[in-house]
This record gives sequence, C-alpha cells and structure tokens, in this order.
Amino acid sequence: MSKEDHVNTLIDLTSGWALEPRGDRLQGPAAGVGTVSAQVPGCVHTDLLRHGLIDEPYTDDNETRLGWIGRTDWRYSRSLAEEAAALSSHDRVDLVCEGLDTVSSIRVAGREAGRSENMHRTHRFDVTEALASAGGDPELVVDFASPYGYAEAHRERMGALPAAYDEPYQYIRKMACNFGWDWGPTLVTSGIWRPIRLHAWSTARIAAVRPLVSVEGTTGRVAVHVGLERTDAGRQRELTLTATVGGAEAKATVAPGDERAVLELEVPQAELWWPRGHGGQPLYDLEVELAADGAALEGWSRRIGFREVGIASEPDAEGAAFAVTVNGRRILVKGANWIPDDTFPTRVGEARYRERVTQACEAGMNLLRVWGGGIYESDDFYEVCSELGVLVWQDFLFACAAYPEDDPIAAEVEAEAREAVVRLSPHASLAVWCGNNENIWGHEDWGWKEELDGRPWGAGYYLDLLPRVVAELDPTRPYWPGSPYSEGEGVHPNDAAHGTMHVWDVWNDLEYTHYRDHRPRFAAEFGYQAPPNHATLRSAVSDDPLTPSSPGVAHHQKAEDGDAKLARGLREHFGDRAWDYDAWHYLTQVAQARALEVGIGYYRSLWPYCTGTVVWQINDCWPVTSWALVDGAARLKPAWYAVRSVYADRVATVQPADGGRLCVVLGNDTDQEWTTELTLARRSAGGEVLASSVHPVRVAPRGALRVSVAAELARPERAESEVLTVDGAGERAWWFFARDRDFAYGAPEFDTETRVEGADLLVSVRARVLLRDLVLNADRLDPQASADSALVTLLPGEEHTFRVRGGAGLDPEAVVAAPVLTCVNEVLAK
Repeated sequence: MSKEDHVNTLIDLTSGWALEPRGDRLQGPAAGVGTVSAQVPGCVHTDLLRHGLIDEPYTDDNETRLGWIGRTDWRYSRSLAEEAAALSSHDRVDLVCEGLDTVSSIRVAGREAGRSENMHRTHRFDVTEALASAGGDPELVVDFASPYGYAEAHRERMGALPAAYDEPYQYIRKMACNFGWDWGPTLVTSGIWRPIRLHAWSTARIAAVRPLVSVEGTTGRVAVHVGLERTDAGRQRELTLTATVGGAEAKATVAPGDERAVLELEVPQAELWWPRGHGGQPLYDLEVELAADGAALEGWSRRIGFREVGIASEPDAEGAAFAVTVNGRRILVKGANWIPDDTFPTRVGEARYRERVTQACEAGMNLLRVWGGGIYESDDFYEVCSELGVLVWQDFLFACAAYPEDDPIAAEVEAEAREAVVRLSPHASLAVWCGNNENIWGHEDWGWKEELDGRPWGAGYYLDLLPRVVAELDPTRPYWPGSPYSEGEGVHPNDAAHGTMHVWDVWNDLEYTHYRDHRPRFAAEFGYQAPPNHATLRSAVSDDPLTPSSPGVAHHQKAEDGDAKLARGLREHFGDRAWDYDAWHYLTQVAQARALEVGIGYYRSLWPYCTGTVVWQINDCWPVTSWALVDGAARLKPAWYAVRSVYADRVATVQPADGGRLCVVLGNDTDQEWTTELTLARRSAGGEVLASSVHPVRVAPRGALRVSVAAELARPERAESEVLTVDGAGERAWWFFARDRDFAYGAPEFDTETRVEGADLLVSVRARVLLRDLVLNADRLDPQASADSALVTLLPGEEHTFRVRGGAGLDPEAVVAAPVLTCVNEVLAK
C-alpha cells in the first residue's frame, strides 16, 4: 500500500513476508516449523497460531509448552524488488521500523542496515546505497535473537538485581509483562510488531514535531518545535515551514544547513479542553508543511487541545497533597490502571481501544494510568482518550524491579524516553509523566538495599534522567518520580499522608473493610480479584467439571496465593464452607465488587483531602482471574457496575464515624449546586421502617457534605436483621449492620416477568423478601448476551427490570433460574 505525502513517498511493507526459525541445530518444536508466511505487523506466536503450529496459548495450560518460542532465534524476510524499482528517483530511501520486538539485526540486499535492542523505539536506517547496488531482487531480512538469551546474558554480565519475579525482564527494553505477571501469561514474543515502511525522500524531511501547548487567558498558544533532516543535496537549500491551527498561521524560513525551527501560533478565544465531566473536548487540527522553492515536500498533522495540566503537591499540616489539575482546577480523579489489552499487542487496534476507553467512560472514569510494565500505546489510544475526555497518566516503562544503569540499557532508556515524549506530546489527554511503577517503594521496603549493597538500581533514571528529558522536551506537563512516591527528604515513598499511595495490604492480608484504615492523599493503586465472567472462563478452560481448583481454573490464577486470598475473603463475609463452582464464581465476583465499592467510596468521602482513586485495573490481556473490571473477552464483571455506581457524578455513601457512629457522605462532582432531601431509615429485613429522619441538604459544586446519622438509626436492635437505607440522592445507599454470614437472609422469594423487545429480553424481578446483590448472568446461556445492570438489592415489594441485550432468543425459564439469575440469598440458602 503506497501513500504519497507531497513529493516524499511512504510504502508500507505489510505483505510478502516469510518467517522461519534460525539456527544450525534446531531442536524440539522449532525443528518442525519450517518456513511459513508471516503477517506484519505481528509476532511469531500469532503466525504460528495462524498456521496451526501451536495450540491456542490462552487455553488451559498451553502457555507452559510455548517457552521455546522466546528461546529461539527467528528470521523475517521478503523481497524488495518491486519497491526498489519504484523509489529509484529519490535522493534517499530509509527503512523505517516503528517497532521491532526486540533484539534484531536488519540486512538489505546482503548489507547490514542496522540493529535494534529496544521494543519501544522507532528505528530509521538509510538503505539508499544497498537498494541501488542490489541488482534485480534485493531482499530485506530481519533477524531476531532470542529475548531470553539476550536478557540472561546481560544479567550474567551485570550481576543479578532484585525483582518481583524470577525473570530477566529488567535486562531488556521490552514489555516487562511479556515475561509473566500476577495477572498475565509468560509468552515472550519476537516480531515486527508495529508498521515497517520504506520512506523515499529528497532535499529534506520532517524528522520530528513537538507542539508545546499553553493557555493565557482566553488565548491558546502553540510553540511548534520542528526538527528536520536533509540530504547532502538539500543542505545548501533554503526551506520554508508553515504551521496552521484554528485559523492561525505561522511561517519560518530555515536557512541552508539549519535543521531546527520554532513556529509560534496564537488562537484568540480558544475553546478549552477539559476532562469528561468538567467541560468539552474541542480538538484543533495542527498542520505543518515543509517546502523548498515553493514546492511542498512533506506534511505532518495531529489534533491538539488547549489546556494546562499540572500537579498540586504543596505541603500542609498533615503531609503533602497530590492533585491533578487541569486549567487551574483540581480534578477529583476517578480512574483505573491500564495494562496492555492483549498479550499480543498487534491484535489491538483503534476499534478495540475505543471500546475499552468507552467502557471506562461509562463507568464514570476520567483518567487511565498506562502502567510501567507494558508499552507506550499506539497514537490511537491517546487520540481516543482525547476525544472522550479521559486524562492519561503515562508511566515510563519500569516496573517492580531494580534496573541496571549501565550501557547498553542506559543508552536505550534515554533514546526511548526522548522518542516517547516527542511522539506523545501532541495529545491533549496526556496529563502526567511518571518515572516508574513501585521501584522506589521496592528499594525502600522489599529488601533490595541489602541485596544491592550500594549498586545502582534505577534511581538515576527516575530522579535525574527522566525529569531532565521531560523538562527539556515537554515542560508543559508535570513529572512525578514514581508511583507510589512521596516528596520530601526522609519521607517513606508509600506514606499515606504524602503524594501517591498503593494500598495492597488489604488484598494481600486483610478483608476489604480495612480499606478504611488508610487515609491516602491519592490512591494510585488498589484492587481486589475475581474470576472472569463464566463464558470467558469456560471458553479458555476445558475442565469437566469446572471447580474452583480444577487444573485449568487454577492455571488461570497467576497471583501468589491468589486462591487462598479469595477464599479468605469468602470466609470473612460469607462463612467457612466448601463452595461449589457456581457459588464460588458468584461470591468472589460479589466480593470484588463490594471491596471496590468500599475502597472507592471511603477514599472519595475524604475529598478534598484525598483527590483521587485509580483502581487496579480496568482491563485484562487474556482470560484470567484478576483485578480487572472488564475481563479478557471484553465482558463487564459485576465490579464494573459497582465502580460505575460509586464513580457517579453525584453519590451518597454510608461511612463509619468517630465513636462507632455512622455518617452519610454526599459527593457532588458537578459544576452545579446539588439540592436534595435525604431520607434515612433503619429498617427490618422485611422492609418495615423502625426509625427514620429527613435531611434537606445543599452540596456545593465540586464539593462534599457529611450528614451525621442519629443514634437511633445507627444502632440496631438486631444487627442480624436490620439495614440502613439512604434515599433521595440518586441510587440508594445501603448499610448492613452484620456481615452476610451473620445476616438473617430469607430464602429467595420473588416473582418474575419476561418480555421480548426487539433483540433484547426484559426481565422484571419483584421481591417478596429482601434480595441482596441480584445478578443476571446471561452469558451462561448465550456468550453474546449481557445484562445492563448487576448487584441489585431490593426490599420486599420493590421491582427491578434487567435488559438482557441480545437475549430475545433465550429460554425465559432458564433466564430466571439459578445460577443465571442469582443473589446472596440463593447461594447462602444452599
């Protein structure tokens, strides 16, 4: 496929590729591969899967038999005969590799064009002479060395450094979670994972464009920093650059030999870009054109947004704040962490990014944190976030390990960081640069100091190199050294009263109400596990029968002691019983949802002291028991619905108060005052009002209000059969005075009615007793069907209607029977 940008020409090299293992003495599965066609962009795993040479990596324990792929050298090759003939009239031809995974050497017509040792970088190689002297059929060969071989050799040479996992991921600039994580498989890839092209050009080309956006009053300003590259023939020519945005235009003359220019543009009355819930997301087309002697050579365009972002981290009486600011306003961050959406990132395109970011928006989120063990996502991700008003917190790619600071790793880190900052700088959604994930914390608390014995471990990157790169190339955005991180000499990096905090003691050691033991300024990570939805798990596990500990289910649990931690959560809240699969699956999903509701609800109740929550995690990269809200098949887990509820613009939660009392906290994340009337009622499980109070309230814009619960409402006579309800503030808030294992639930009694509406099925449930956490698991009947709500609690006499999307053809009797339609009462009554 060819695209012409003025007189310069780009040719995508997507077809005609062959793939084969390399080596004189191939053994094991590699010996049987031979030569197969390859898809580019792609990777070895996806090609072998496409040709039926490996089993589906995500099914059962197939992953464990694919380790040989990451320990094998691989060759990609194709002819360049047709392309070479078409490009012969240009002064220069470059081979542009946007992503080589990871350790490769590149040859054109038998000549070495270059080498790569970094998955996260673009490489450009001059192949003009190689093509010109090649004759009739020049060949492009990309040889990939084993990632394991490279990383292990560096570990041997540099000395072992501590890490969270016994894999050499910190010795190679590659997606760390390729080597396995506590939610991900170990599938170590090689391949051409981003586009590869020939770029033919003459005179000069645009090498980089770095727009620095600022706002002064109502005027939007853009300083467009342009870097150029010239051919030998073009060095003595005068060039012209033109930039346009929002009706403004700027021109610059670039003298012979010069390769840099800055064009300043002003847009009067610029419309501000805001995160969702705070305003609109106007985006402006910024275009840059390069010309010589009046003839256009090349163009560049992106969409930008006028806004200013920052971090407010001033000290106060209790510690030091951390607040993301946009256009001078502190934002209540309602976010989630983002991991690669597939173990094989080439399978993720614009449509999938849009689906997943839309799911985040529909859950009320306004920020996604791109976690440091993954990748710098494609521009499509950041563009979708800019369109939908989702802020992006971008980690530099370091996670859960001490990293070597000597070459070649150090040189790769700087080059990678510089490219990432320049590439991502146009995107309005990008709000925060962060140095690493948990490495500063690890150095402090995980025994690294003793093991390192004074050796460098990455601090030079996080505290020196990276802040310098950001300050030089993107001074319009804030840099934060790590997550978690606390500013100030001698302050613990995970101090709740300073900066950002990760709350993992709850999942690891405690039951989820202990989220209320912490008062973070900003909770950047916390989460609770549950299995994926039934259809997702069933599609990846062939166990018959499925049980909580059957081999395939167990293999799709990667967290250390994960099943034991899930069991502890069930025991604490639902009792010490041997749960069958259906009960285990439902209750663990309910526990995850409640844990996040408790954690987010409490931390949000601390606003403006606590300025945000970023739950772990929005998405999965495969079908797995994990902390995700959206499972590996894009199905919404019940926890997603719980987060949607507590991330609502206006919300009421019940929280413990001093002296064993309770309070209702109202959160108003809108620009309008919230006036409403609260009705608080202590009720019997039968719905009878035992005591009540009415409270007219006014909640300030972007404010919070605490309403004390009177003693006669907060202190039950019979904790095992009484609840507190809060009505009048949107979705009803509940407080159960006893844990489920001690609560006197009645057997589930309800009436149902179903009717078809178009392609959907409407299922109405009318309670005859208190029903807690109703879930309609439509995917158990049809993997394509899903309900529009979950975790519905009803008092006797109340009714709720589920809309089952795509459910018109389902058997109505099966839809309203357990385990499809189920609730806590149903499970505990067994």
